[in-house]
Amino acid sequence: MRMPDTARRWTRDEVLALPRDGNQYELLDGELLVTPSPSLVHQRAIRELFLRLHPFVARHGLGELVFSPADVDLRSGQFLQPDLFLVQPSGVAPAAHWSDFRIPLLVVEVLSPSTAFTDRNRKRIRFLESGVTEYWVVDTDARRIERWRPGGQRAEILAERLEWQPDRTLPAHVIALPEYFRDVWREG
Repeated sequence: MRMPDTARRWTRDEVLALPRDGNQYELLDGELLVTPSPSLVHQRAIRELFLRLHPFVARHGLGELVFSPADVDLRSGQFLQPDLFLVQPSGVAPAAHWSDFRIPLLVVEVLSPSTAFTDRNRKRIRFLESGVTEYWVVDTDARRIERWRPGGQRAEILAERLEWQPDRTLPAHVIALPEYFRDVWREG
């Protein structure tokens, strides 16, 4: 279960100094969020989405598709660890540190009972305010993806197909969601 430490305001440097003990630590508006290891279905959902996105990202040179744990720097003192995200280096040299990347183009969170409220609300708002161009919430139980974009008041609810076009000069990348969720749940 996600347990907030509300006794004091934490800083990014303090969170980065915490031991690597199997928990996931995030900093949201000065609040330390601690999350235990994810479930197997959660991890499958991330892997299956990565496998569907990576060839498109690599073929078109869109950046680097990365899993957490990762020290995503939103340039706002926040320290969040999205499940899967797409970043581009901020310079011409290959990135060697998390701070070498721009704000992520895409952030994906897979819901779990302990993270659902924060993922759908607080983290979504913070990521979109920071300049993330798309924020996806994968609901494995409902078998749908909620797609959020900056300025949007409501999520686009996708259950059949997801069309992703991060660069308007490229064709859209299509993911068949029924097949994706069958693979997540190992149904055939």
